[in-house]
Order: sequence, then structure tokens, then C-alpha cells
Amino acid sequence: MTWWAWMILGAVLFGAEMFAIDAQFYLVFLGLSAALVGLAGLLGLTLPEWGQWLLFAGLSLITMFTFRRSLYDKIRGDVPGFREGVEGEFLVISQELPAGAQGRASFRGSDWTIVNDGSAGIAAGTRARISRSEGLTLYVSVDPQ
Repeated sequence: MTWWAWMILGAVLFGAEMFAIDAQFYLVFLGLSAALVGLAGLLGLTLPEWGQWLLFAGLSLITMFTFRRSLYDKIRGDVPGFREGVEGEFLVISQELPAGAQGRASFRGSDWTIVNDGSAGIAAGTRARISRSEGLTLYVSVDPQ
């Protein structure tokens, strides 16, 4: 294949990964390998067609097994320190909330239903800790847990 055919194949594989399907970051390395084979041809490395395909396969395997997991984890969210959920965060209670009572509070730019999960009432303007969440309801308290 000519060098520009490898570059087109690389671009198609990149595009398929980024826009069409979620192949969990496999096609990126196939596209990178195709682009590298095309670049080698552009720089004057002449190989028979079977050699180009062999180089493509080798580069694909090497790049995939060397870089895929760490790059995929960084992009998809397995980053150290990332925490899913809202438990342990704080919000300000805008109205008095007796123990076990339900009310509304603003959190992360929207209004939520909140329930006082503690044994004591919460005064208006107090920072309360979110102890758990169930659906669109946040359970809050000022009690140490």
C-alpha cells in the first residue's frame, strides 16, 4: 500500500473510535500504527506489502499492550482521588429543619429534597454534611458520624 493509503486508514480508525463507536480505546492504537506505517513510507522506508502489514500488526500490539490501560484509565475516570457520589460533601441549609423532617436545599446548582437524618434539628444557615443519597433525596446531618 502507498504511504497515503496508510494515513487514510489511520484517520478512518481514529474517526471510528472518536465519533462512531466506543471500542474502549482499541481503534486509537490501530489508527496510530497505521499512521506510523504511512509515515515510515513517506520517509522512504520501502517494504513489501506483507512487510507493511507485519509492521502494522507489530506496532498495533506493542502500542496497545504498552499504553492502552494507563491512557484509557486517565481518560475514562479511573483517576486516583476521583470519588463517585456526594456522600461526605457539605451544603448550607436555608430553612430550619427539625430531626427527621424533609425540606429543600440548593446543591450543585439545583434544588434537592433533603431529609434531616440526624437526631437534632438543623438551624437555617448551618452547614450540614450529606450522609447518604437515595435517588434525588439527600440525607443530611450535623451530628458527627
